[in-house]
Amino acid sequence: MLFDISPPLHSGLPVWPGDTPLVSELAWQLSADCPVNVARLTLSGHSGAHADAPGHFLSQGKGIGEVDLLPYLGPCRVVHCLRPGELISLSQLQEALQRQAGPLPPRLLIRSYQRFPLEVWDADFPGLDPLAIHWLAEQEVLLIGVDTASLDAMNSKTLDAHHAAANREMAILEQLWLDEVAEGDYELIALPLRLVELDASPVRAVLRR
Repeated sequence: MLFDISPPLHSGLPVWPGDTPLVSELAWQLSADCPVNVARLTLSGHSGAHADAPGHFLSQGKGIGEVDLLPYLGPCRVVHCLRPGELISLSQLQEALQRQAGPLPPRLLIRSYQRFPLEVWDADFPGLDPLAIHWLAEQEVLLIGVDTASLDAMNSKTLDAHHAAANREMAILEQLWLDEVAEGDYELIALPLRLVELDASPVRAVLRR
C-alpha cells in the first residue's frame, strides 16, 4: 500500500513569501499543426515536498544533485507531535517515539500539523530543537523529515536546526503531507532530482507499508 505524502503542485500554490511562485504554461500546444503538448514550468526548488541541499544554507555546501541518495530511500518511522508550540523539543519527540516499539529506523518523519495548510501560507509553523537533531544523529538517523516549510521557524536568521543537520550529515525533507499517515514504520521513497547546482529539489515522496 502506498501513501502519497507530496502536497499537490499547482498554480497558486502557497510559497515562502518572496520565493518564486509556481507557473506553468504551454510552450507548444496540441493542434492540427503540432502533434504534442509541451509545457514550460517555473518554480522554486522548495516547492511542495522537497529536499534541502547543504548549499541552501552553507556557502561551500553541495548542490542537491551531488548528495548521496541513500538517506532518501529505505525504512523510516512516522511520529506525531501535534500542536507542539513554537518548537518541537527533544522531550516531545522522545515521548512520541516511546509510543512505538522496536529499534528506530534510520529515517524519521515528524507530523506536527493537525491539518496541513494546502491553500494558505502558515507563518507560525514550529521549528525543530537542534538538540533533537543531535540526539537523533546519536541514534544513527540519516534523514529527518517534517510537514512544515522549514526545520527552523520562519523568523530564524541563524538556521540552527539546519546547521545541526549539516554538522551531523543528516538529509532534510520539508513540507511533507502527513495528514492521512498513522504513526508507524514504513519504507520511504523520496528521491531528489539530479539538479547538480541547485539548493533544493522537489520530490515525489511516498511511503510504502
